[in-house]
Amino acid sequence: MISHDQHVDRQFGPVAAAYLSSPVHAQGADLAKTAALLRGAGRVLDVGCGAGHLSFAVAPGVGQVVASDLSPGMLDAVRDEAQRRGLANLTTQQASAEALPFADASFDAVCTRYSAHHWADLAAGLAEIRRVLKPGGRLVVIDIVSPDDPLLDSHLQTLELLRDASHVRDHSIAQWDAHLDQAGFSIAYQEAWPLPMQFDSWVARMRTPADRVAVLRGLLKQAPAEVRRHFNVQADDSFDIEAAMLVCA
Repeated sequence: MISHDQHVDRQFGPVAAAYLSSPVHAQGADLAKTAALLRGAGRVLDVGCGAGHLSFAVAPGVGQVVASDLSPGMLDAVRDEAQRRGLANLTTQQASAEALPFADASFDAVCTRYSAHHWADLAAGLAEIRRVLKPGGRLVVIDIVSPDDPLLDSHLQTLELLRDASHVRDHSIAQWDAHLDQAGFSIAYQEAWPLPMQFDSWVARMRTPADRVAVLRGLLKQAPAEVRRHFNVQADDSFDIEAAMLVCA
């Protein structure tokens, strides 16, 4: 049996190129907003950087960005792309969110985008971020958020897990607020927006096995009316989920 961290690496290492070119990850007003928020910071940590899009956006306006991720394959893609873009102030570090290999109070800001729903222990990850963040430093969290309604939440978590076996949980805004408060953070600003998921590219990006793709289509087509309405399920099984940005102090 393999650990959760090894599972995440196996899932994402082989698909680094797909995530580098994915419009869902490479685009979004949240990239420019985060870059503007962190402009002028000395040293920034991007936790669970994936293909590095947030690091690339932030790097031109700060002193240094450290892009950390569990997957060596993802980090290879980030290094190559950073070099291609001429981002000499961007370095990489293999790391788990729950065990960051950095000294206390060593970053002026920390950010994370579309990563926290893979963390096995969100509380431990946030505690580590608090540890490595300087007093008065800023944390920016961007992630998929779940609805408060249990029916809607159950459908979202099921879809996510079937598509990607390394998924842990999409947290609601209320759950995020509680976890952040426990870690000593307060939300200074938040916003949310719909994120369209084109079904075919959504499953292709993760190389979801054909039998699971069939189950996913069945779940979407047979979902209750209120679920289909909330997630805006289309005839081709594409749907919308909700993303949010939380700026914390």
